Amino acid sequence: MLFSYNKLGEIMIKNLKGIVIDAGHGGTDSGAVGNGIIEKDLTLKIATYIANRLKELGLPVTLTRTDDTTLEPKNRVNKILSAYGNDPNVLVLSNHINAGGGDGTEVIYALRNDDTLAKLILNELGKSGQNTRKVYQRRLPSNPSKDYYYIHRETGKTEPIIVEYGFLDSKGDDVNQLKNNYETYAEAVVKAITEYLNVPYSKNKTDYYVVQKGDTLYSIALKNNTTVTKLKELNNLIDNTISIGQNLLLPGTVSTEISDYYIVKNGDTLYGIALANNVSVDELKKINNLNNNLINIGQKLLLPNNKKIYTVKSGDTLYSIAKRFNTNINELKNINNLTSNLLNIGQDLILPN
Repeated sequence: MLFSYNKLGEIMIKNLKGIVIDAGHGGTDSGAVGNGIIEKDLTLKIATYIANRLKELGLPVTLTRTDDTTLEPKNRVNKILSAYGNDPNVLVLSNHINAGGGDGTEVIYALRNDDTLAKLILNELGKSGQNTRKVYQRRLPSNPSKDYYYIHRETGKTEPIIVEYGFLDSKGDDVNQLKNNYETYAEAVVKAITEYLNVPYSKNKTDYYVVQKGDTLYSIALKNNTTVTKLKELNNLIDNTISIGQNLLLPGTVSTEISDYYIVKNGDTLYGIALANNVSVDELKKINNLNNNLINIGQKLLLPNNKKIYTVKSGDTLYSIAKRFNTNINELKNINNLTSNLLNIGQDLILPN
């Protein structure tokens, strides 16, 4: 099992070693070709999308190939087994496009595993609009105790899954769906994997507010602890005009962290203290509830540490937060001492200045 339990009985995924995303075929091996679809190219697009999304969600991911590289079966297997080791807590997702005139998606799992993940993937692909065919295992005719596909047979103790997203020679609607909806199907697989691992799933969308009758930008800003200026910036508004039913992006909660004290000494002035601590007189007065510039020897003054704090809300990811505040994931992780991309609702994150 990939799961363990903490003292509170909550499922953890700390036993997950990693996820290997395989783009089927590549290089001199084009895979199936037809109707303007080349299997090796489409599987690379799908694999890359899935890998990037899983990374955004904080999961350890490795791709078997990131370009149009030829991978012989032995080399592909070596890449899989060397990524996180030969371990049952390693997921392997091999992406393929089918041929043979059928229609719909199929998911194949190894003889050594159960069908839980395979069924979740097929179910999510069905929800995404693709026709579903079946979940199954396939045995080697010459030795029925072994898997037919080498990606199952040769990958040790890992948990490998093959996903056939559709038929590129389908007489039904697969051809257009594969060309136009492959990212939707890839996202469905991401959702299935997070459900299997009990990982919070997010489509990486910022929260929206739907404008109601009687709303103004000011009233919406007041309700959501933000400002009219910020709402206009986020939504590219040139004025304060809004319409009923309009979707407005909402920022998360950002605050200034207060920490240190300064003890007033003989000869100090608010201006001098502000200058020495890289803050304004107005800010000093505000956080200390001062009505004027008078201060007394021995008085304690709160000092801001100039760190902006963002409180994580439902649906947030490091990627969405970084994008919103014009930074990047690595910088957020560095200044917050994060070792993974996983976030918790209510968690405070320091934002770069």
